[in-house]
Amino acid sequence: MRLSTWKRTFVSGVAVAGITFSALACASATAAAAPTATTPAVSTKIAPQATQNLGLSIRQAKGVQRHLKEFGYNPGTVDGYLGTDSWKAMQRALRDEGYGYTSAIDGIVGTNTIQALQRALKKNWDYAGPIDGIAGDGTRAAFARMGNAYANQYGY
Repeated sequence: MRLSTWKRTFVSGVAVAGITFSALACASATAAAAPTATTPAVSTKIAPQATQNLGLSIRQAKGVQRHLKEFGYNPGTVDGYLGTDSWKAMQRALRDEGYGYTSAIDGIVGTNTIQALQRALKKNWDYAGPIDGIAGDGTRAAFARMGNAYANQYGY
């Protein structure tokens, strides 16, 4: 009797091991056969230009764009969104009009652009703050006064 108990235990153990091995083999084959997602090397989407209105409304920004255009600095479309082209035009104006802009004409609203804008706002739009390159509340308020004046001038 002992031998038959031992045979049954052995056969049962082999069967369990076989079932387990078979299940693992199927799982590995399934995982290996799963398709992998591919990511295209080049995206066909074009990112929009960054817009930085510094708190100006669409109306005020249109006024600024129109003023730049009137003085020969092409801001692109006068749409009320100060994007890269508008800021390039502003940088050219700030350079040419003597407000100390000396960096690249890149349309990026960085410290040098804000400092030159602050000089222009101090001279013409009652900006009383420091020339620190930070577009804080005082800079934004003076820029809004400028935007309002030009929006009114051009009927926006």
